[in-house]
Amino acid sequence: METTKTASAIKDLIIINNDRYEGYKTAADEIKDADLKSLFTDFSNQSKGFSLELRKFVPSSEEQPKRDETKNSGKLFRIWMDVKAAISGNDRKAVLSSCEFGEDRAKATYDDVLDHTEDIPTEAMQVITQQRAAIQKGHDVVKSLRDSIA
Repeated sequence: METTKTASAIKDLIIINNDRYEGYKTAADEIKDADLKSLFTDFSNQSKGFSLELRKFVPSSEEQPKRDETKNSGKLFRIWMDVKAAISGNDRKAVLSSCEFGEDRAKATYDDVLDHTEDIPTEAMQVITQQRAAIQKGHDVVKSLRDSIA
C-alpha cells in the first residue's frame, strides 16, 4: 500500500463493515420473523468476515480500526435506529426499507474507494471488488423482499 489515502480508504471499508455488522446484529436480535432473523444474521456474519479480510491490507505502520469502531454518528446510526424502531413496530416493509438504505450507504463507500483510490494493490482490489459484489447481492435480496410486500 503506497499512500496514507489508500490506507485510510481501506479503514473506511472496515468501519462501514463494522457498522453493517452491528446494524444487522441488532436487527437479527430484535426481529421476530425467522426468515429475516436468518438473513440478518448471515449479513452480520458476512460483514464481520469482510472486516477481518480487509485488515490484512492495512500496513503495520498504520493503526488498525478497533474491532468495534463504527461511525455511530450521522446517517448510518440513524438508519439502524430506524430499523430498530420499525422492528419494535413490527413493520416488515419499514425494516427492509431501512436495511436497503443501509446497504446503499455500504455500496456508496465501496464505490468511493474503487473510484477514487488509484494505488490499491491488486490483491486488495480483487477482495474489495468481490466484497462490493456481495453487498450488491445483499442489497438486491433486501430490495426484492421489500418490493414483494403489498
